[in-house]
Amino acid sequence: MAMEVLLTFLDLAGTVALLLWGVRMVQTGVQRAFGPRLRGMLAAALGSRPRAFLAGLGATAILQSSTATGLMVTSLAASGAVGLVPALTVMLGANVGSTLIVQLLSFDVSRLAPLLVLGGFLLFRRSATQWRDLGRVGIGLGLMLMALHQMLAVLAPLEQSPALRAGLDALAAQPVLALLLAAALTWAAHSSVAVVLLVMSLAAHGLVAPAQACVLVLGANLGTAINPVLEGSGGDDPAARRLPLGNLLARALGCFLALPLLAWLEPLAAWPQSDPARAVANFHTAFNLLLALLLFPVLPAYARLLRRLLPARVDAADPARPRHLDRAALETPVLAIGAAAREAMRLADALEEMLEGVRDALLQGDRRRIATVRRMDDVLDRLNGAIKAYLLRLDPEALSEADRRRVGQILAFATNLEHAGDVVERNLMPAAARRLKRGLPFSPEGEAELLRMTERVRANLRVAASVFMTEDARAARHLAAEKEAFRELEAQAVQAHFERLRQGQGGTAETSALHLDLLRDLKRLNAHLVAAAAYPVLEEQGELLPTRLRPAQDMPT
Repeated sequence: MAMEVLLTFLDLAGTVALLLWGVRMVQTGVQRAFGPRLRGMLAAALGSRPRAFLAGLGATAILQSSTATGLMVTSLAASGAVGLVPALTVMLGANVGSTLIVQLLSFDVSRLAPLLVLGGFLLFRRSATQWRDLGRVGIGLGLMLMALHQMLAVLAPLEQSPALRAGLDALAAQPVLALLLAAALTWAAHSSVAVVLLVMSLAAHGLVAPAQACVLVLGANLGTAINPVLEGSGGDDPAARRLPLGNLLARALGCFLALPLLAWLEPLAAWPQSDPARAVANFHTAFNLLLALLLFPVLPAYARLLRRLLPARVDAADPARPRHLDRAALETPVLAIGAAAREAMRLADALEEMLEGVRDALLQGDRRRIATVRRMDDVLDRLNGAIKAYLLRLDPEALSEADRRRVGQILAFATNLEHAGDVVERNLMPAAARRLKRGLPFSPEGEAELLRMTERVRANLRVAASVFMTEDARAARHLAAEKEAFRELEAQAVQAHFERLRQGQGGTAETSALHLDLLRDLKRLNAHLVAAAAYPVLEEQGELLPTRLRPAQDMPT
């Protein structure tokens, strides 16, 4: 008997795992196919609260993840593109949108499962475009239907289990404990859909009373809002946690108000039929609709309360601490890649500050800038390491070809800028320190040459940042041409320098060697900028030659 119970629970656990995997396939497929478009749709719809509510509802109905929708809105709010009130409105719509798939699956549509899996498989195997991602969605929906059908079969023998009934009866006597248990299960599963569907199956077999099923649904609604609060990085700025915490507090308020009213709400959820599974789905939708109606008029006041409780930081943060690498965004690759790209831009800002220090220390004799520049190199190293570690945490299976290409571009950009910082810290700064320590003078012409090349490198750094963000082929070609231009500039500067030496105007041999080393290092630094941004874009366009060497058959004999 004990072995049969154990095997039954193992079957149930495997069925729930299959259900979770189906939910994940649907989410990743939709994110790959429509993720960037949904983000644009949300950004365009945030002008008014009704449109924001409908946008949140629609995006979540497609993504099947209110967490993913919340991450998109959070990133828009963090960039200043949207206020807190529209963002909270989107989350109210997202909470309602997450109930639609439950409504659909509450009907007996299990016969569609084989057709969905077959159709999804054919699309996935024969297509290399957006249809492939839609094939993944079809397979995921089919697996979810199969899991629900299997779950009903597994739960059927448990109707007569005295131990299970005794445990559920004990839990029914403690509604708060049941709510917290469902919330913890939802947090662990990262899916309120799966938990609500499990509750529907239990209710369909009479294993939980209607009131107890409603309590468990409330717990699932509370648990799905916990993950964004716990997993969102937000840094040390409390303002970054306003939206996820505001959504969690709103859900908690709804649960607090609904618990004592279940005796009145339960009959409304069951109307107009008495099917227990449909009643659970109706209650799930009704709870989120009523909560949205309750909060909609008071959102401005609620947003002011959140701003007062979580004021923005005004003190300067550690420049080496990542600001945009949100851990919660890792579940949505398109958002995580965007966050990594934003963080990579901070490398460009740090490198430009280092180049300003090169100019001040090398050509203006500012000794204090040497230590500052060396500290900024540590910033580059730490940010580069953080970006790499963040991108390595992405699930390779959830990345499209475009995602993988963009990840490669981000890694190339960050790595080359970090190497450029090493050139500044290990070559240019020691040269500046040696010149100041020994009082080595440059000729006016030589100093002007170094200043022109330093400023040109700074200008090319700005172009590299622009190419990295826009992936514009024309700008990439312009930046790539700067490598050849720098080669000519170095050759001209070296020739002019030797001409001054012949005329007795080039200073000492040590000054001459220092001048030539600086020219070479500035050229190396510029080459890293070209490799950071121009080469990945030109390679994608098929405009980058594999080698600069002439073919062997073209060589003179």
